[in-house]
Amino acid sequence: MSATSPEIGRRIVAGGIDTNYHDVGAVSGNDLPVLLVHGSGPGVTAWANWRLVLPELGKTRRAIAPDMVGFGYTERPAGIEYGVDGWVNHAVGLLDALGIEQTDLIGNSFGGAIALALAIRHPQRVRKLVLMGSVGVPFEITPELDAVWGYEPSLAAMRSLLDIFAHDRSLVNDELAELRYQASIRPGFQESFSAMFPAPRQRWVDAMASAEADIKAIKHPTLVIHGRDDRVIPLANSLTLNRWIEDSQLHVFGRCGHWVQIEHNRDFNLLVSNFLAG
Repeated sequence: MSATSPEIGRRIVAGGIDTNYHDVGAVSGNDLPVLLVHGSGPGVTAWANWRLVLPELGKTRRAIAPDMVGFGYTERPAGIEYGVDGWVNHAVGLLDALGIEQTDLIGNSFGGAIALALAIRHPQRVRKLVLMGSVGVPFEITPELDAVWGYEPSLAAMRSLLDIFAHDRSLVNDELAELRYQASIRPGFQESFSAMFPAPRQRWVDAMASAEADIKAIKHPTLVIHGRDDRVIPLANSLTLNRWIEDSQLHVFGRCGHWVQIEHNRDFNLLVSNFLAG
């Protein structure tokens, strides 16, 4: 893919890691920036995850979306051990590198677990929290998440994963499957992805969960979002988060799988923008 790809944004050294990130919208005004943390699908990038969200948030906010270490076009340091500690440190390192003292924070799926852990460990760095289809609480791994994390590159495998992600099958076509398959086999992509979540994969669900007492101690206003028909991450996760976080609200989208920000893009953007502005 050429350097003109929309998936390639700006570069900055964050926590010692050469990081690819997108930085759009207003850089002045009273509103805090918003940091968006992507999910963990094969071949994922911040742009693939947030391409329909960044332009809208950027109309009123400074919106920042990095490729987390191990994903996309961010450096993959030799010998790195992937885990919550490293991903949280990478996100905080990005805030430090950009001179951002406090941010609103949006996490999708895997990114929800990172956002949750960041808010717990560095509460002063976060104002409001949005968790969408989030990992980060204990649950029994679904066969679908096991398939996502166990992906072995092939066009057929990618097509079956896309069918899992989307409730609306019209969003999944051969062209999209080919694009995401090609993304998953770029140099270094599958090597780091397969190193993150080797079987048995329940241990990685457990490793990404924050302690119940720590989640219950969260004081940040929190918006919890889930697709009712999500087959990858159970809706029960978001019910738990809504129950454990005192200052939280829950919005469940019907006829929606694991891609709320894509399947219900307009409503997602409105919901999140209003919550952050409120």
